[in-house]
Amino acid sequence: MNETATAPTAPLRARAEIDLAALRANVRALRARASGSALMAVVKSDAYGHGAVPCARAAVEAGAGWLGTATPEEALALRGAGLPGRIMCWLWTPGGPWREAIEADLDVSVSGMWALRELVAAAREAGVPARVQLKADTGLGRNGCQPGEDWAELVAEALRAQSEGLLRVTGLWSHFACADEPGHPSIAAQLTLFREMLAYAEGQGVRPEVRHIANSPATLTLPESHFDLVRTGIATYGISPSPAIGDPADFGLRPVMTLSASLALVKRVPAGHGVSYGHRYVTPGATTLGLVPVGYADGIPRHASGAGPVLVDGKWRTVAGRIAMDQFVVDLGGDEPATGTRAVLFGPGDRGEPTAEDWAQAAGTIAYEIVTRIGTRVPRVYVNEGQAG
Repeated sequence: MNETATAPTAPLRARAEIDLAALRANVRALRARASGSALMAVVKSDAYGHGAVPCARAAVEAGAGWLGTATPEEALALRGAGLPGRIMCWLWTPGGPWREAIEADLDVSVSGMWALRELVAAAREAGVPARVQLKADTGLGRNGCQPGEDWAELVAEALRAQSEGLLRVTGLWSHFACADEPGHPSIAAQLTLFREMLAYAEGQGVRPEVRHIANSPATLTLPESHFDLVRTGIATYGISPSPAIGDPADFGLRPVMTLSASLALVKRVPAGHGVSYGHRYVTPGATTLGLVPVGYADGIPRHASGAGPVLVDGKWRTVAGRIAMDQFVVDLGGDEPATGTRAVLFGPGDRGEPTAEDWAQAAGTIAYEIVTRIGTRVPRVYVNEGQAG
């Protein structure tokens, strides 16, 4: 185990331990599932809360040929940190940093004519051809170009700009709406439309390096969707995209983040004692309470009040009453662990602790949100940084 040099030696109020050996193993497992395709490790939103730069480096070490981010600012930050190779970003708004992205040799996604025109203008100014990937809306209904006349216009304009040396179309891509719901009819419909839109673009002369539509659930369960590249987000961090398709262990994955805090107080209280705001929990008998010094300001979902599980002193406890901004309480049932005892909110789950999925169930949300929302007040402590893991 190899903590970062900056990690303090004194006990931390809270910590999110990030196991980079687990991340590298996850990338290798995902590459094996899509052995005929390249793999893009998606590190948007600070690598789903895990830390973009350390996780990106570990993913590349494990063989990820591409990195993906939502915003251009995220992608530029990776370049600024010295990450080499292919980096793609896809969430643009008018006036975005097109020229900076071009000069940083990023692959940028375009979904409509306004974006293509801004990109071409920036490429002219930079005197460097842009790398562009055209995104098709095959049924998700978010970003992406509509089929039919809109797609024809976008493809034609991109090819015209390519003939002028202003850009190179490096990819054609789309995104699933329901790949985490096995058998959903939209999956086959989107694949059919994606193939049709690919065939049209290629028939017009587009020669993409990569064609891609597979996200994490499709990478795990839909080999027919793998094409030239798969994009793995949440699966990279060892979390299943949905309980409906299986647990992480079913796919050889291990959760990367373990979130814990040090008990700030342990005290005895009588029966009938109200706990936290609104007294939504009242002790049924004389007991002990433990104060866990994290709250919704740290990303602990308030919706898990009265339900969130915590491992303290070898036993599962449940949040007692409301989760507050900076702290919550667990009923220890008369046990008296020492102040400072580690309370584990979630981790891989194979050491008796809850998982992010357990917290998602308690909060009525998805595990993606549980890990991604852990805030900046919680330091990330990286372990197993060397490539041996």
